[in-house]
Amino acid sequence: MSNDKHTFNVLLAGNPNVGKSTVFNALTGLKQHTGNWSGKTVVTAKGSYMYNNSEFVITDLPGTYSLNANSPDEAAASNAIMNFSYDVVIIVVDASCIERNLSLVLQILEITKKAVLCLNLIDEAKKKHISIDIDELSLQLGIPVVATAARSGKGLRELKKTAFAVADEEIKTFYVKTVYDEKTEQAISITEKALTENDNIKKRRLAVDLLDKSKRDDVSKNQKSVISDDLKKALSEADKIMDGENISDIISENTVKRSERIYSLCVKSNGNYAERDRKIDRLLTSKATGIPIMMLLLALIFYITIIGANYPSEWLGAGFSYIQELLYGLADKLNCPPFLRGLLIDGMYGTLANVISVMLPPMAIFFPLFTLLEDLGYLPRIAFNLDKCFYCAGTHGKQALTMMMGFGCNACGVTGCRIIESERERKIAIATNNFSPCNGRFPTLIAVISMFVVGSVPTAVKSLSCTLILVAAVFLSISVSLGVSKLLSVTLLKDKQSEFIFELPPYRRPQIIKTIVRSLCDRTVFVLGRAVLVAIPAGLIIWLLANLSINDKSIIMSITEFFDPFARLMGLDGVILTAFILGFPANEIVLPIAIMIYLSNSSMTGYDSLAQLQGILTANGWTIVTAICAILFSLMHFPCSTTCITIYKETKSIKWTLLSFIIPTLCGIVCCMIVNAISFLLI
Repeated sequence: MSNDKHTFNVLLAGNPNVGKSTVFNALTGLKQHTGNWSGKTVVTAKGSYMYNNSEFVITDLPGTYSLNANSPDEAAASNAIMNFSYDVVIIVVDASCIERNLSLVLQILEITKKAVLCLNLIDEAKKKHISIDIDELSLQLGIPVVATAARSGKGLRELKKTAFAVADEEIKTFYVKTVYDEKTEQAISITEKALTENDNIKKRRLAVDLLDKSKRDDVSKNQKSVISDDLKKALSEADKIMDGENISDIISENTVKRSERIYSLCVKSNGNYAERDRKIDRLLTSKATGIPIMMLLLALIFYITIIGANYPSEWLGAGFSYIQELLYGLADKLNCPPFLRGLLIDGMYGTLANVISVMLPPMAIFFPLFTLLEDLGYLPRIAFNLDKCFYCAGTHGKQALTMMMGFGCNACGVTGCRIIESERERKIAIATNNFSPCNGRFPTLIAVISMFVVGSVPTAVKSLSCTLILVAAVFLSISVSLGVSKLLSVTLLKDKQSEFIFELPPYRRPQIIKTIVRSLCDRTVFVLGRAVLVAIPAGLIIWLLANLSINDKSIIMSITEFFDPFARLMGLDGVILTAFILGFPANEIVLPIAIMIYLSNSSMTGYDSLAQLQGILTANGWTIVTAICAILFSLMHFPCSTTCITIYKETKSIKWTLLSFIIPTLCGIVCCMIVNAISFLLI
């Protein structure tokens, strides 16, 4: 054994839902969120750990079912394994459903033999009475196999030891070549001879990829090489041998057969371990009960969020007000100029305080509850229930997952669209994600619904009524999203609809405390930090607009008067429309901006109670129609600044960024105008 200090590069690969991110977190100590639904890891993550005086730099690849590069996730994983410089690949599989995972394992072993198989969730396999012959599995694959239960830490030391041994070449792995029929092998051999790749294993995989005509150009591009004349001749000869047969189909069929054979040799089970899951699925995914249960769960999450967020918001608001008074006192002692005092305390701090006090409590409740559903395995069932709706809309069933992510943060939802293989359907999902009201819009929605829509309802049932109306508003936004998706699929993005096979992972008991802590750290703090970063400069700009005057009139009042005629057509007024526009950096500051303008204050103003806020709004002409239009426009308007930046990064297109901005805004304007026109006719 070598005692010299080394740095080893490790790739972590595997299907979705196998606990790959849990293994990553356990090895590196990083708190990357783990979720029990397809495509959770949509970007690579890096971390490191020390073992035997050596540093292991580990890259967590996106979870994928295949290396055939049908989606950005698959392309990233395939490109990394094919082209990156690494010392070992740790392939994570679910011990309770090995056969399903073996296809990817065999594909990876067609590229490299520097691998370790991490047989994760071995504890669940034992509970389901599944026995695995680890030695036989290792013999069949040609690589070492380590059984782990990453959530409890079982087997991780052995995994580190084995990964070190493979990376340091203490353990000799061997290549078990997949042998195809004679015709296919002949075509592969001819192509291999024309390649300059030195690694024989990678050369064979590259030859197989090049024999797929539909991927030939992409393969050449990924390898950053131009197909030579000799290779063109070899491919032409190989194509004649294949005689029009699709090599992908041949390889898939062969891989499935080999997976079945290995599984039959290495795994024994009673076959009844999934009966409990099937019974639950019959309830949660049936046509009769699936959608109602989904609505009830969504309503319950909103209800708990509404009830639980009220008092913490008030406490935070009071605390920030107390700190603000202390800052005023400090500014007086320092003889701070009034302009600077207003800019820093009223503008920057006031905006920051409003965003945190309004946004933090509902996020701290909503995100952990949502995360628990992820870890439990329920979100894929929601996608399954909504799959037919999205299919009818001409788009992809996985859009349901990205839509769910959008309820927490639209920027996260847009990033999550990477799990959709088709570029056409990915663009539809990105362009319509903003129809999912994000966490930043819920405070405005809840406040307006509570004040005007259920204002006269008895206090005892007010929260329940507010919840039901909020759920109805959310389903309205989903319906509009489906309608716009259909419109895009038959106009700008008209093309063949892709097939969709979706995995329903097993139900797993979530680790409640860890899930809540990680959700608060990974999601709540992250999204809050992003909001704070945009709220501070926004507060400065808004304060300047409110305090700088032209012809004895503040700039912000001039803006509201300019927008007022158009806003009246929408059932709003210039103040609330201006507040939405100035709230572009963060949706959380829309109501505070509106209050500031209504009260002609020079700084952003909070409110002590909904009754006080309702009095301010009513005194400035708000009616039930104004409230309904404000709700509609909050559901359907342009994405926030962070989401717009994310859309551009994902699409690399100004056109699609603008369309994603314009489409929901136009929908909101049209809906508001229709409601206002109907109310005008009725009143």
